[in-house]
Amino acid sequence: MKEILVDFEKCNGCLMCVQACAAEHSLSKTIPGALAEGTPARIFLQHVKGSPVPIVCRHCEEAPCVDSCMSGAMKKDPVTGIVTNEGNDQECAGCWMCIMSCPYGVIIQDHRGKTAKALKCDRCQGKEPPACVASCPNNALFFMEPEEFSEIRRRQEAKKILVVS
Repeated sequence: MKEILVDFEKCNGCLMCVQACAAEHSLSKTIPGALAEGTPARIFLQHVKGSPVPIVCRHCEEAPCVDSCMSGAMKKDPVTGIVTNEGNDQECAGCWMCIMSCPYGVIIQDHRGKTAKALKCDRCQGKEPPACVASCPNNALFFMEPEEFSEIRRRQEAKKILVVS
């Protein structure tokens, strides 16, 4: 299954991925509209030792958030591999067990509705590539099979070795 993958060397921390994510999930589908609506992004940019690191849900094979969801709202789609609590039969109870169990810290509270619910990356269901990937001006984000990404990285490293020798 395709994943959102990151080439950390190419990310300059411009936040376009964060803004595009918020816009995609807003009513207006625009960055200014997302800001006005207070639509939260579902991808996060952390700085580690001065370098930007985009962090997004990994849609884990054995997803701790699914296992810990008391209401049964958080589910993993067996076909797409997407883990989400949106559009399922059960409603999010706002217990935050998923937030506590997520090893990446990418599930947040969404207080915009009548009741608070958990919110996380849904890979922009129905949109390929996801908005964060499509918006990256530095091509630091990829939406592809992990094996394909590994092959690209191997080629990049091989080219570096040839330049050095």
